[in-house]
Amino acid sequence: MSVPLYQAKAEMFRVLGHPVRIRVLELLQAGPRPVRDLLAEIDVEPSNLSQQLAVLRRASVVVSFRSGGSVMYALSTPAVADLLAAGRRILGQVLADRDGLLAELRDSRA
Repeated sequence: MSVPLYQAKAEMFRVLGHPVRIRVLELLQAGPRPVRDLLAEIDVEPSNLSQQLAVLRRASVVVSFRSGGSVMYALSTPAVADLLAAGRRILGQVLADRDGLLAELRDSRA
């Protein structure tokens, strides 16, 4: 039985709701990376990174494959990078709106 679209979207956002997972996705935007490179860039224990990669893999946000002796990870679709870019734009706008409101509050006191 399939779940409603809104529920599937909520689950996708839940999967994205962890700083380590977001950092992994940011790093993978440049292309496939071996686990050792991800570990070098992200200050977490190997077991924690492994758990976070497993969550992303189960949600089909990333894919893994072997290349030589390395396990490589890659974004499953370029749409993941688009989603991250949209998040940056939204965050930028929200913060800009807050800065504008702060400036307005300061001006109203004068």
